[in-house]
Amino acid sequence: VLVGYDAVKEAMVDQADDFTGRGQLPFVIRVTKGYGLGISNGERWHQLRRFTLATLRDFGMGRKGMEEWIQEESKHLRARIAEFKEKMQHEIDVVIGKNRCPNMEDRKSLPFTDAVIHEVQRFLDIVPFSVPHHALHDISFRGYTIPKVLSNPYFILIGEKEWATPWSFNPQHFLDQNGNFKKNPAFLPFSAGKRSCVGESLARMELFIFLVSLLQHFTFSCTEGPDSINLIPEYSSFANLPRRYQIIATPR
Repeated sequence: VLVGYDAVKEAMVDQADDFTGRGQLPFVIRVTKGYGLGISNGERWHQLRRFTLATLRDFGMGRKGMEEWIQEESKHLRARIAEFKEKMQHEIDVVIGKNRCPNMEDRKSLPFTDAVIHEVQRFLDIVPFSVPHHALHDISFRGYTIPKVLSNPYFILIGEKEWATPWSFNPQHFLDQNGNFKKNPAFLPFSAGKRSCVGESLARMELFIFLVSLLQHFTFSCTEGPDSINLIPEYSSFANLPRRYQIIATPR
């Protein structure tokens, strides 16, 4: 198992061609019969990835039409919201106001909101072990000959070397001393290398526009108060299952 940002980056990015394989999960293989972008390997995976990217482009990923569609969908979405909503709402009110839909160009002017979105993905990692990567042939890596390898992105997102307070929800992980958004190369919720999530740009657009639109028009509260919210998953193994709460959305 590869643990830590340096090791995973060296494998998934610097030696990307060696680590493009996907681990064989018997249950998934039986259900999918080896098909599907997430589980396939070799030429089948190359064809499926090209097809998926082409389909997403045709569907509008990264285009203005897709952005407008997500804006429309966000008007009907109800979801729970984490802490810092007042500061986020103030930032949104100043930059966007309440009369127009947010767009991706607004992201650079909403550093705190963007930081909270990134921190939610880091701290509340739903699938910590991701889909396992697999070496398709013997690989020489850091002085070892590896017949199989599994990377663990979860330990990158909670690494004490990469994050000041890895076990606490802290948007400052993505803000500099002046309050501007700063990137962290260890932020890898969509994995890295050639097997990274093909829908990453679409997911980022959805997360940003949905959340900003909701905070633009609603204030969220918990029926039992904010102190009743427990961020520790209800169940945790290969996946984390968040606890469920009743949330009240009050129009602003």
